Amino acid sequence: MQSTAGSTTPTGTATRPDPPGRVRRFSTAERMVHRATGYLMLVCLVTAACLYLGPLAQLVGRRHLMVTLHEWSGISLPVPSLLGLLSADFRADLRRLNRFAVYDRQWLRAVRKRRKWPEARPAGKFNAGQKIYAGWIAGAVLVMMSTGLLMWFMGLLPFISRTSAIFVHDLLAWAITFVLLGHMRRAFEDPEARLGMRTGYVSRSWAERYHSRWLKEERMGTVTGETEEADKV
Repeated sequence: MQSTAGSTTPTGTATRPDPPGRVRRFSTAERMVHRATGYLMLVCLVTAACLYLGPLAQLVGRRHLMVTLHEWSGISLPVPSLLGLLSADFRADLRRLNRFAVYDRQWLRAVRKRRKWPEARPAGKFNAGQKIYAGWIAGAVLVMMSTGLLMWFMGLLPFISRTSAIFVHDLLAWAITFVLLGHMRRAFEDPEARLGMRTGYVSRSWAERYHSRWLKEERMGTVTGETEEADKV
């Protein structure tokens, strides 16, 4: 059967009711994509540290193994997301992440002016910071893969020197490390967000406080709910 406009579940499909006081935030497929990508990124960073930092390289040894793990974990990074495209929930969230609404600009202004109360930072299912992070990390992974392949297959693009590829790869690796540390810091500061990623559910009070536009969107039965008209109401 066809689903209703904006719905991610076919009409007539039996779904398990949400627990009392809880809201379903992520499907099993979405959580598996996040977990698998996180594990692969962790392997990339740990093996990179073992190759890049002299004292750690001497402690661990087995350079060839570290190189192999680093190369294949890096090549595999996009695989969880590509498999996630089979999930309607994952595709719907990609559309959300790809849309910047009027209230997202308000969220950014509030951050710039250090306004921390939730009313000053309206957000849909994902706030503006999460959208920027998702776009940046996706682009960074593609650049890392490209430069990594240039280092792996030196004759792939002869007009780009291996030295240039190494420079970009190393510089971006440090940037990714600092950005991921910031991402993890924010996650540790918000136990409810971690619970949502771990179990798929968050408390309704947390959602109303930090992602009120998302609940409005759910009530309206739309995937994005982030049109200019809706923001002006």
